[in-house]
Amino acid sequence: MGAMERMNTLDAEFYFAEHEHVPLHIGSVVVFEGPAPSHAELIKVFEAKLPLVPRYRQVVRTTPFNLFRPFWADDDNFEVSYHVRHIGVPSPGGAEQLRELAERLFAQPLDRTRPLWEEWLIDGLEDGRWAVLSKIHHCMVDGVGGTDVMTLIFGTEPDAKPLAVVPWRPAPAANGVSLMIGGLADLVTWPVRQLAEARKVLQPLGSLDGLLNFGRGLSRSVQWLSEPSASSLNGPIGPHRRWAWTTAPLSQVKQIRAARGGTLNDVLLAVVASAFRDLLRHRGLLQNGGELTADLVVRSLVPVSVRSEDERGVVTNRVSAVLVNLPVSEPDPGQRLALIREQMDSLKRTSQAISAEVLTGMLGFTGPLWLALGSRAAFGAPQPLLQTVVTNVPGPRVPLYILGRRMEADYPYVPIGNSVRLSVAIFSYLDTFSFGLTADHDAVPDLAVLVDGIGRGLTELGKDE
Repeated sequence: MGAMERMNTLDAEFYFAEHEHVPLHIGSVVVFEGPAPSHAELIKVFEAKLPLVPRYRQVVRTTPFNLFRPFWADDDNFEVSYHVRHIGVPSPGGAEQLRELAERLFAQPLDRTRPLWEEWLIDGLEDGRWAVLSKIHHCMVDGVGGTDVMTLIFGTEPDAKPLAVVPWRPAPAANGVSLMIGGLADLVTWPVRQLAEARKVLQPLGSLDGLLNFGRGLSRSVQWLSEPSASSLNGPIGPHRRWAWTTAPLSQVKQIRAARGGTLNDVLLAVVASAFRDLLRHRGLLQNGGELTADLVVRSLVPVSVRSEDERGVVTNRVSAVLVNLPVSEPDPGQRLALIREQMDSLKRTSQAISAEVLTGMLGFTGPLWLALGSRAAFGAPQPLLQTVVTNVPGPRVPLYILGRRMEADYPYVPIGNSVRLSVAIFSYLDTFSFGLTADHDAVPDLAVLVDGIGRGLTELGKDE
């Protein structure tokens, strides 16, 4: 097998945490101008690009009782046609038909005995267009890494010549003795590497003043966690999903930022807060005696990329996260943005994203068995403090192409888990932000209210103060 590549701690967490009703793949629906290529043509594109992404021909291997960390091995039975599939959207091929098809495909878990990705050619869209639905397990890559992979596969040149398919043979599998020796060596050296990584993570704190500043920020973060959150949004989830999208012009978001201050991400979080406020109001929780009282928040996990420039294109997870309170009880949209801006400024100023990195690193000191059990327990347990995930991934600012067809739009998908019934993914491409909203099918029949709330939130913030 050559040099054995084992999962890092965060990759392993995502792999072990997947369980019934919680498939942990990320994805997107990418719409192209027509005409649609044939299934065979698309298979050839991916087959030719596979040398650029070796992970796409590898499977996850584990050891009995998870004594050692999972590792990647070439798939002896790899067939690209298994991963690049074909399906037609029902007539008339509009947005509603595409959305319903996509939410069914996204709800299906990936086959863990195969490389953990799928691409679906979807033809039959109105106006002669077609789409590619992508699924890739979160143990393989994060959002930014997934964008890098997409750019590699699709390309930036409309008239690029197709790459030739290069013959490939899987590397020989390691025998039991090699696995045992390699696993034992990893158990001995892994804590040392984790300690070195932890030191690198803490290095930005630098001086004693930096550590004190971090401590003050951590204390404030704990105070924010004590604020009452909209627990009615939490609850068990089933196997089915609702998924929808909406869009916003980049120029509109920039105008709001210029008028009200903050970052583009601050504005987007304020828009999401407005949408959740609409959802709670729709559910009757703004009435006297309802849940939406003073200081109520919707608490969101907000991933933060820690990927350096020399790690672009690396197929792994390089992400941390912060917890942000979305102030849904605040009636004034400008004040909601100000409150979010204050939180985000404090979190960045005091380097709070480091907390999640350090916690992940500490988990890496545990043995693989305990890491597996801990991941399943953490993802399997209710999360009453957390109501949603809002992730914002910057996409390419130049057009992408495949087989000469121009990519028109990219609608993102992120999973939900356990008692967190709603998640929001935001992806920028060219001059547009796309919002992909995922929900448990039975628990959130009113997802359209959240979708419409995105547009209303933008309109509110765009009004003169």
